[in-house]
Amino acid sequence: MSEATPARKTAREMIIGYFKDFGVLRETGLEYWGIQIINFLDCTFYFAMLTIATLFLSTDLGVNDVHAGYIVGLFTSVVTIMLTFSGVMTDWLGIRKSLRISMGSMLVLRVAMVFVGLTPSLPHRGWIATGLLVLMAPFMAGLQTIFQASTQRYTTKKSRSAGFNLWYLFMNIGAAAGGAAVDIVRLELKIGNVHIFTLGVITAVLCLICGEFMVRQEQQLRGSDEAPEPAAEKKEKKSPWQIFREVVTERAFFRLLVLIALILGVRAVYTYLYLLMPKYWERTIGPTAAIGVLNMINPIGIVIGLIVFIPFANKFKVFDLLVYGAMVSAFSLFPMALPWQVYGGDIVRSHYLMAILCMIIVTVGEVLWSPKLYEYTAAIAPKGQEGTYLGLSMIPWFLAKTLVSAFSGHMLTRWSPEKFVVDGVAVPLQQAMVQNQVPYWQSPAAMWLILGAYAMAGCIGAVLLRNWLTRDVHFKAEPASP
Repeated sequence: MSEATPARKTAREMIIGYFKDFGVLRETGLEYWGIQIINFLDCTFYFAMLTIATLFLSTDLGVNDVHAGYIVGLFTSVVTIMLTFSGVMTDWLGIRKSLRISMGSMLVLRVAMVFVGLTPSLPHRGWIATGLLVLMAPFMAGLQTIFQASTQRYTTKKSRSAGFNLWYLFMNIGAAAGGAAVDIVRLELKIGNVHIFTLGVITAVLCLICGEFMVRQEQQLRGSDEAPEPAAEKKEKKSPWQIFREVVTERAFFRLLVLIALILGVRAVYTYLYLLMPKYWERTIGPTAAIGVLNMINPIGIVIGLIVFIPFANKFKVFDLLVYGAMVSAFSLFPMALPWQVYGGDIVRSHYLMAILCMIIVTVGEVLWSPKLYEYTAAIAPKGQEGTYLGLSMIPWFLAKTLVSAFSGHMLTRWSPEKFVVDGVAVPLQQAMVQNQVPYWQSPAAMWLILGAYAMAGCIGAVLLRNWLTRDVHFKAEPASP
């Protein structure tokens, strides 16, 4: 009994200390809070748009599953490419000008998308929407760079860690609000998916107003105890080619590439939430499926998980949390690989149950492993190349989105089509499943089993290569596993 008390006290002290850390944000100014408001508003639209992107292309514009996947794949590919250059542009133009250009352009493009969606007589609407999405991509990449650069610029050394934590929290709160917006538009207001872009018009206007009134200067914020940067610390900048050449010759770079390849299947799980599951839920649960609510489970769980778990995270080894947390995320697909009659033979209730289990498990996994990928990356990077390696750590997310986008339409057509052919007659998938006319290996359950097995195999590979992947890696004050 007496031995348990100190452990409880330590946990309580860590939680109190975690919240006290946010007190240092008093050092930040109006600009920091303006950027976080813009972050929240833009994430609300971005995650809502991601959730309905394939549904909008198919339901509103008549694009088939395969082509809708290709379009979203093209969009995510351009975002990936543009992220390579957006940081340079932000540094060159400055935060305020970059924000005006990016958000102003997004406003115009969102208005154009609303026009396309509300004009059925417009020829080649699918092609026009594709062009608009591609044009949005560089400005979306620019906004991501602006958010990170601004959080760095408008915090002091003392408040920086708390500033980035709050940035991540605002992003996930925005994602939850985006999920709610999807169901409000589709189920409450019963209007077309295109009006998610109407929401985007409203948020873009609010972001521009907020930026003009709250983001007024761009100087690096320094605390009262921080001396100005010494001239000696200012080093000659290397060209992108010099940086690239140095990075690719490091052994650490190849270890990072191997880890990225191994966890690609796990990273892809989070793209399924937007590229596969909305149509899968609509076709198995029905057109009234609460897609937005189901997608809200993840960001809300992330917010709660960050608050609850971060104070305890340092009690575990970084690589252990990374790999075993990734395994948890991979396991999240297996509940949906069960035969659908898991809850009284009711297909709607059984698929809601499987969806909720999946979202809870994948969220627990994300809280465990996702932050540790960045910590591993920083630890494996040679001195002076941490920023470059952290940029590389974003590759699995965008690569996964690009690959899954390209194949998502084919997977839906193969395992979760809108219509399933029974004795030469095409019937709705849900009806065919209720009548037990869909063999397991032709059903959505088979799709989730294959994708889950692929993700889990990568995690097992990472465990087997543990010694090599952690060679010469020095984590800061990493304690032993409990």
